[in-house]
Amino acid sequence: MSHDPAAVASQPPLVVCVILHFNRPLDTVACVASLLAGTYPHLRIVVLDCGQTRDNALDVLRDKATVEIVAVADNRGYAGNNNVGIRCALERGADWILLLNDDTIVDAEAVAEMVRVGESNQRIGIVGPMVYHFDEPTVIQSAGGGMTPEWDSFHFGQNEDDRGQFPEPRAVAWISGCALMCRSAVTREIGMLDERFFLYWEETEWCLRAGEATWRIMHAPAARIWHKGVQRDYRPGPAVSYYSTRNHLLTLSVRHAPLAARAAVWMQVLRTVFSWTLRPKWRSKRAHRDAMWQGAVDYVKGRFGPWQQTRTH
Repeated sequence: MSHDPAAVASQPPLVVCVILHFNRPLDTVACVASLLAGTYPHLRIVVLDCGQTRDNALDVLRDKATVEIVAVADNRGYAGNNNVGIRCALERGADWILLLNDDTIVDAEAVAEMVRVGESNQRIGIVGPMVYHFDEPTVIQSAGGGMTPEWDSFHFGQNEDDRGQFPEPRAVAWISGCALMCRSAVTREIGMLDERFFLYWEETEWCLRAGEATWRIMHAPAARIWHKGVQRDYRPGPAVSYYSTRNHLLTLSVRHAPLAARAAVWMQVLRTVFSWTLRPKWRSKRAHRDAMWQGAVDYVKGRFGPWQQTRTH
């Protein structure tokens, strides 16, 4: 069979979307359906089935020509599981790799807009969309991420109604891991996600690492997605306190944060632990206090990966 070189040359970049599926088949199917309804013409989808049980509800996706389902035997967290997907994407010749949570809904133009922004400059390495709360479709969850002078992370525009305050693509420090598109060349240069993190802060550290390698991190506000997993009144459990504490400290270390920033974070950890221990009004925070303290201790002892709550200090 002959191939037309001109047609090959004019083909848009291949985007391989990696979706982590964790026992939420209806969410996963809805996410994939939103991608398939999109306008971008050169898209493949890899669904990583990371659930403890294999759900037949995913069978509806198996007859889709551009959808592939890959079983993952061991849960290696957001970082490790996504690395499986990144390797799959690279093997399939991806130009861009879109990491997407299974509880997201993607606007029809979102992938095309992220590619447009990414391809506008060859030093743009990571692109992220405007993320809205699913239950409040015009309220921003993340318009890209920033870092304070103390090296704490935050979301631009969080819980603000979208009034057009982010009109143009702009450089940011990091992109929310619920929807992050990375140029494949970035992974070859700086490596993949650091699997020591397991959950939380891994995408932030990855973006900071890319920025240090002079890749640009961009927020594309015209690319829109809706995320179900976090609401305005989101109250995370103790596991988040554990991973956030341990992995924040790990980020400071591996990205060589200034000593003043490291001291400020340690002071904040100690101040919070003492406050949640001594003040009666914070009795409800005791589980979070224990998790935070264990996160700090595990960081010092070099214990990473999944949280082992049976450990003693």
